[in-house]
Amino acid sequence: MSDSMTAKHIPLASLSTHSKTVDWEAVYRTEMPRIYNFLRYRLHDELVAEDLTAVTFEKAWRYRHTYRPNESAFTTWLFTIARNSATDHLRREQEHEPLPESAVSPAPAPEEAISQQQDLALLHRLLAELPDREQEILALKYGAELSNRDIARQMGLTAVNVGIILYRTLRKLRPHWQE
Repeated sequence: MSDSMTAKHIPLASLSTHSKTVDWEAVYRTEMPRIYNFLRYRLHDELVAEDLTAVTFEKAWRYRHTYRPNESAFTTWLFTIARNSATDHLRREQEHEPLPESAVSPAPAPEEAISQQQDLALLHRLLAELPDREQEILALKYGAELSNRDIARQMGLTAVNVGIILYRTLRKLRPHWQE
């Protein structure tokens, strides 16, 4: 999956005005890495992100007839499904006791592995302390690599507002990261 994670978002020229003519193979190839990265960043669990990525595309396929091109861009519709899947998962997770964090993939040196685990644990702790809206915006920005304009469409905000929220959130996190 890591090779495909570097795939950049390309315009979905294969989309016509009718959802039944969507080139689903092209959509999956270009949008799957972005959806996966968003979910991984938002949920901090690679296995759950993989599962919810599959759920997102399954729902998109199942409900493809509900997509309305005149109401939103296809990627906005797809990310809405992903965001809703993540929200549903987080609601279900609150009902259960959290499981211990899974180990980070093996690192070349033990010192480096310990450092990476500590950094990852700190990042997860800092992100968990943020309000949900800020967590979601960070996940869309850095996990899914969406532009401020795309995030604004997803969140019902202006692009300027997204930029301000990102700036303030990162400014709030920076001192804690440097400790």
